[in-house]
Amino acid sequence: MYRYDSVDQQIIDERVVQYRGQIERHQAGSLSDDELRPLRLQNGLYIQRHGPMLRVAIPYGMLAAAQLRKLAEISRRYDRSFGHFTTRQNMQLNWPKFEETPEILGELASVEMHAVQTSGNCVRNITSDQFAGIAPDELTDPRPYCEVLRQWSTFHPEFAYLPRKFKIAVNAAAEDRAVIRAHDVGLEIIRNESSENGEIGEIGVKVFVGGGLGRTPVIGKLIREYLPRRHLLSYLDAVLRVYNRYGRRDNMYKARIKILVNALGIEEFTRQVEDEWSHLKDGPTTLTDAEFDRVARHFAPPAYDNLPAEDLSFVAHLKEDKAFASWAKRCVHAHKVPGYAAITLSLKAPGVPPGDITDVQMEAVADLAERFSFGELRVTHEQNVVLSDIRKRDLYAVWKIARTHALATPNIGLLTDMICCPGGDLCSLANARSIPIADAVQKKFDDLDYLYDIGDISLNISGCMNSCGHHHVANIGILGVDKNNEEWYQITVGGQQGNSTTIGKVIGPSFYAEEVPLVIEALVNVYIEQRTPEERFIDTFDRIGIEPFKQRAYAGRDKRRSANSAASSETKTVASTAANEMITKVANA
Repeated sequence: MYRYDSVDQQIIDERVVQYRGQIERHQAGSLSDDELRPLRLQNGLYIQRHGPMLRVAIPYGMLAAAQLRKLAEISRRYDRSFGHFTTRQNMQLNWPKFEETPEILGELASVEMHAVQTSGNCVRNITSDQFAGIAPDELTDPRPYCEVLRQWSTFHPEFAYLPRKFKIAVNAAAEDRAVIRAHDVGLEIIRNESSENGEIGEIGVKVFVGGGLGRTPVIGKLIREYLPRRHLLSYLDAVLRVYNRYGRRDNMYKARIKILVNALGIEEFTRQVEDEWSHLKDGPTTLTDAEFDRVARHFAPPAYDNLPAEDLSFVAHLKEDKAFASWAKRCVHAHKVPGYAAITLSLKAPGVPPGDITDVQMEAVADLAERFSFGELRVTHEQNVVLSDIRKRDLYAVWKIARTHALATPNIGLLTDMICCPGGDLCSLANARSIPIADAVQKKFDDLDYLYDIGDISLNISGCMNSCGHHHVANIGILGVDKNNEEWYQITVGGQQGNSTTIGKVIGPSFYAEEVPLVIEALVNVYIEQRTPEERFIDTFDRIGIEPFKQRAYAGRDKRRSANSAASSETKTVASTAANEMITKVANA
């Protein structure tokens, strides 16, 4: 993974000193709340429902074991002994004290970490495939591209105050696991048939622009079929210049690049980008082979053992231990190096808010990474953790250790492997709570055998239209909405991520919280009744359409509501209590 040089470290150390001075000036009364706001946001500090929230940057999801240990230490010393992984592969600390945030940034800097540009109107954390560098289906390792983009975008003076936030994702595999078409800019690394200089097979990028979820979900549009690697930075400069110049600043809801692309039309937007690029092409931001190779050397493969493709002990354990076999089926992934595998540690255990990880769990994962995976790990945009380089002969031992820390729930890709934002229990922007809904769905579908029978299906939950839970691109999406100061939930069906990223369709009027698990059950039942042997949920939806799901979801709704209304206040109290218990349980673990 990338390691700081002296310049990197100096920049981050100086930023900590600068931020500490800003906080001191604010506390002394010489820097107002409004003056501090953009400064604290670009250092990852939000003011949430109950107080500050600090979002820590994890570039393209890569962490060293020592860095995760530091996050555990910080969460224990300055927070409530847990953190929350986000869909941008970052970590949120939800309970820091305002006056202690400079100390936290200082602690982060000691292990080559920071919170720069995790918030605010700037280029946010670059994200990528959690299996980058080891995936059998990838063309090349995308991490050097991500690191180049990170260095280019961090403290870029021209883009420090954009109309709104800007998100970039990079994919280099046959299967898009980074959801690049749901980003402001999505980059697909490809090999062309013929290059500008006549060479065959030069690697470059395909450029998608104008994607994004939130209030107006849009799939990104292709604006450049092939861009040579050396032009990557100058072309993105051109894209961002057009956005920075014309993006709306009078209306925050219309300030994203997707709105600009729609207003101009993709042809005119592309023309303007190309025109701007004509002044930048082959200029100082040209990415030379020497510079790319300098960065790429940080991602050289580790010292893998020379192993047979199959391990006899692994095969024997699969036959002898049913629980291990179930975990391996869902949580063990193919690796390009013979004898190795990647594993996903699920952060979706029953009764735990999805994506939350305790300080004890962080230290356990760090231990596993050091013992079995060259001291590195990855955070996924689906709010889980990946150990990328496990010898197959070690998988059984890793599983047994992971089980003792509630990190081996065999539900990856299943209904309970939910993406879920913190929602109204923590976030001041949320219209409704997410955590109690996730808990209710987990309890409704608590039978692993039944989950395996349902098979691959995605369910995501967002507490507001900002779509931090990526509900738009889930097979089943749940969105919290506010109706007359009451929490309601809108259901979408038919979304998906990957190569065929699709925005889900709203099935109709929203539901009470108490109805949501029953509605999810109804939707699943339609699938089970209508599927063919080889169909996933999304395949069945594509074949039969939305109407059968809609009819079943609303069938008997009046009867359900009548039954629920009698126990409404009690149920709401129970739901609220359950959410609080989940939060305190994690905090006190």
